[in-house]
Amino acid sequence: MDLDGSEQDPEVQEHSPVYVGREEDIKKSERMTAVVHDREVVIFYHKEEYHAMDIRCYHSGGPLHLGEIEDFDGRPCIVCPWHKYKITLATGEGLYQSINPRDPSAKPKWCSKGVKQRIHKVTVDNGSIYVTLSNEPFKCDSDFYATGDFKVIRSPFR
Repeated sequence: MDLDGSEQDPEVQEHSPVYVGREEDIKKSERMTAVVHDREVVIFYHKEEYHAMDIRCYHSGGPLHLGEIEDFDGRPCIVCPWHKYKITLATGEGLYQSINPRDPSAKPKWCSKGVKQRIHKVTVDNGSIYVTLSNEPFKCDSDFYATGDFKVIRSPFR
């Protein structure tokens, strides 16, 4: 029994906002990493917007915090430094270029693989940055690298 009211339901706690840093710091560096409820995330500041996602690429666990941000088809994406997979900052979709091999005049077009990278909510309050983990019920490919032996940032509490 919780007499002092300090113990929270684990699911509610997992989806509560966590302070990750100061707004002025992320604006200078344009990215930061953090552990939010034992999940590693990378937070980007790009074109005056904040984005957060799992730190490891959905494809092979590449370190997205070391990737470059580029625009593809008008969508800002993080490019995984390992295999150059392109992931939209806003939605976590994997993008690829497709072409019709039967049409010699066809031009490549950008297509979506669907949401592959779990994205998380970023809020700013009085100069402080908070991340709230996604509570979307679907299984996301990046979930595999967000747990277990693949973690790159170790929580000091474990």
